[in-house]
Amino acid sequence: MEATEPIALDVPTITEKDVNRALWICFFAWTFAVYDFVLFGNLLPKIAEDLGWTSATATGVNTWVTAGTAIVAFGIGPVVDSFGRKKGIVLAVLGAAFASLLTPFVGWVAGSIGGLGLVLLVIVRSIAGLGYAEQAINATYLNELFAQTRADPAKARRRGIIYSLVQSGWPIGSVLAAVSVYLLFPIGGWELCFFVAVFPAIFIALTARYLKESPQFAARHAARQLLEAGRAEEAHQLARQVGVDLSEQSTPVAAVFKGQSLRPAVFIGIAFLLSWLGVLAFVLLGTLLLTAEDGKNITFNSALTILIISNATAFVGYLFHGWLGDQIGRRNAIAIGWVLSGLSFTAMLLAPNGDFGLIIAFYSAGLFFLIGPYSALLFFNAESFPVHTRATGGSLINAAGQVGAIIGGVLITASLNAGWSWTQAGFIWGCIPVFLSGLVILGARNVDPKSVRFD
Repeated sequence: MEATEPIALDVPTITEKDVNRALWICFFAWTFAVYDFVLFGNLLPKIAEDLGWTSATATGVNTWVTAGTAIVAFGIGPVVDSFGRKKGIVLAVLGAAFASLLTPFVGWVAGSIGGLGLVLLVIVRSIAGLGYAEQAINATYLNELFAQTRADPAKARRRGIIYSLVQSGWPIGSVLAAVSVYLLFPIGGWELCFFVAVFPAIFIALTARYLKESPQFAARHAARQLLEAGRAEEAHQLARQVGVDLSEQSTPVAAVFKGQSLRPAVFIGIAFLLSWLGVLAFVLLGTLLLTAEDGKNITFNSALTILIISNATAFVGYLFHGWLGDQIGRRNAIAIGWVLSGLSFTAMLLAPNGDFGLIIAFYSAGLFFLIGPYSALLFFNAESFPVHTRATGGSLINAAGQVGAIIGGVLITASLNAGWSWTQAGFIWGCIPVFLSGLVILGARNVDPKSVRFD
């Protein structure tokens, strides 16, 4: 009888120590990915001034960058579902570092030769989309680790607040970006800010080698190897031990649009898309809206002050919505937050331009309810999809956010060119979509926060 060829079944055992290490690494990876990601938007007024762009040109460039980011953010999902969560984290971090390093150089080229330089700038900033994709990979990875160590209902119900601490890297990274502009811009201009972003990303990539692969991914990968070797009984036995379903064997890209993956892909994806019109208007282009004469007519330094204070408020929003999702379900927490965010930003736009206190109060409230729900949403993504499509589904939804930013960029640019004010464009293409996103998310299936998904 011919002996079967041995297959390495490397399915790691996860301990609390492994999870705690992963939480810290994922937190810092996301924080510094956000630092680079929002830095471009924060510095866009200064970059535009340095390169001689109009406001419409600046938003147009940002739209093309966003389109490239969407492609990169979606493309990483099937890679992570095929090659592993750990490798995906390393790839995302190194990609962000590479983009930061190249940004000053292509900026100089764009300022010197125009058209071709702009194309190169768009390409490099699109690569930075790997850093943006970090949040979807983190959510997929940590969700699967939590299933191994926090399976009992008491621990399961605290997963949201724990993950919110990781996802809070967004406001912390945003504050770091704003502070770096304060400290570094007077010394070396916008170029120095991007150079500095390279070093922490490289450090995180080196520490990521201490991560263990997700047992669910490792088991499914090993089981597929057994299936391909004709050892179906062993494959299904291994899958059952970890709770992985092998019934779906189509590619992750095809599987995400059918079966139990279809509903979350559609409703969470559309809601995420709509919410990102608001992110574009009030976060990525926030300094343009705040400093424009037909916006809130605030000085650039005052706008940075607002961004720092409001992002600190958004940090609290992450913790709040992570906790709220553990209590009433993540879908419901997201819906409440985004509806209130749309109303808060509307009040900010209606506030008199001279009333700095009122503007900062409503802007902070808007970010609290806009950014905060993402701590619940990214984890909600992961628990809405099976292992086979988890990273792909999360990346699809993540990329949908960038599609929303593209649509918002096109609409805002067209509106400004047509003579609209920033206040009008912000309300129509920012406040209203965010409000609607809170209603659309209710079409997704709510998940009991006490339940744990292994498959």
